[in-house]
Amino acid sequence: MDKVVSTPQEAIAGIRDGMSLSVGGFGLCGIPSVLIAAIHDAGTSDLEAVSNNCGVDDWGLGILLRDKRIRRMVSSYVGENKEFERQYLSGELEVELTPQGTLAERLRAGGSGIAAFFTMTGVGTQIAEGGLPWRYDDAGNIAVASPAKHTQDFEWMGETKTFVLEQAITTDFGLVRAAKGDRHGNLVFNQSARNFNPLCAMAGRITVAEVEQLVEPGELDPDEIHLPGIFVQRVLPLTPEHAADKRIERRTVRPRPDSPATTTASEVGPGAGAGSETPATDSKEA
Repeated sequence: MDKVVSTPQEAIAGIRDGMSLSVGGFGLCGIPSVLIAAIHDAGTSDLEAVSNNCGVDDWGLGILLRDKRIRRMVSSYVGENKEFERQYLSGELEVELTPQGTLAERLRAGGSGIAAFFTMTGVGTQIAEGGLPWRYDDAGNIAVASPAKHTQDFEWMGETKTFVLEQAITTDFGLVRAAKGDRHGNLVFNQSARNFNPLCAMAGRITVAEVEQLVEPGELDPDEIHLPGIFVQRVLPLTPEHAADKRIERRTVRPRPDSPATTTASEVGPGAGAGSETPATDSKEA
């Protein structure tokens, strides 16, 4: 039952070229940065990554993307990564853009043994009708487009509504980051870091969790646990330095009412905003 591993290299053992990964996090919040760095250092390539977004140019999944280690992304938001945009539009990267709620449910369904589900999201668009560009060629033409999906009418709240069938997602490995975890793999996530992390953990056939604080079995209140250990196969305790190394994706501040100074910034860096005299107005709790 003790699932603790001692090194990042041991944690990612078995991740090989061409595999699929479900990776937790939202923006730069709650991402398994130590596991991603270990995969990068191992030279693993030709990966398919399922994640809400692909980090930024020099952090998170962005470091794998930068060095052409990712061949395909399934995600819902890509707006903060210019290299992602460049690779997609130049035909170097295949991208399956998916509505955010649909992506979350596809991951949850995969972890719950549900092969597919119907949703109204995307009906009447290329999501359902097909033709959404997945890959371009080097001339900017669509080389691979999404296929049409099955639709079906159901009685819904007294009306006949059309729904589209979405397939569940499962991956070879799931990578997540938790604030606390015990040796059995039970995990607790900090505030908005409880975003895609539980879902990506559920979808992975083998799930690895990096945890900022390791506790002994029984120390977590059962009502405190966000993800039960049955979904987790390996637990990597982080060093204090790794646990503290977090980024703010976009920092936007405004002056205090009694201050004449005006400060605005867009910043990506460790500890951004710490000790600032002006409050951050657009940030995510890591």
